[in-house]
Amino acid sequence: MIKFHKIFASVLGIGRLKGGGTIAAMVYCIGWYLLPENLEKSNWIFFSTLLIIGIGIWSANEVDAHWGKDSSKVVIDEVAGMAITLIMVPKNIIYLLIGLIAFRFFDIVKPLGIRKLEILPKGWGVMGDDLLAGFYALAFVHLCIELVNKFA
Repeated sequence: MIKFHKIFASVLGIGRLKGGGTIAAMVYCIGWYLLPENLEKSNWIFFSTLLIIGIGIWSANEVDAHWGKDSSKVVIDEVAGMAITLIMVPKNIIYLLIGLIAFRFFDIVKPLGIRKLEILPKGWGVMGDDLLAGFYALAFVHLCIELVNKFA
């Protein structure tokens, strides 16, 4: 079972690459962008995000003993944060790029209490900061959408 957790937590080994977090977030973006329109607007996105979060916490807990606390090999947290960022965002390459940049900014800089979530135990700490970064990025993207709609 640990093999599954290592594969899932590292997103098929992406976590072993230099810049794995950014690469994993970009891979999610590509997959999201390529989704058919009917799936993009369905509950599928919401429920798959919940599944990624749940299994991500579990897998991060399991690999903690093998890879150490909050190992850089674990990048499922970036995928989960990016998935949150793009919830209810219209399929548009500009909004996608704004979301990616905003998420990576919040994930790397960790302002507004994001860093505090890293103290949570094991998988909760690994995932928690990225989930909050995803919510901040989600709010930022939706603010940008509202501004575009207001002034367009």
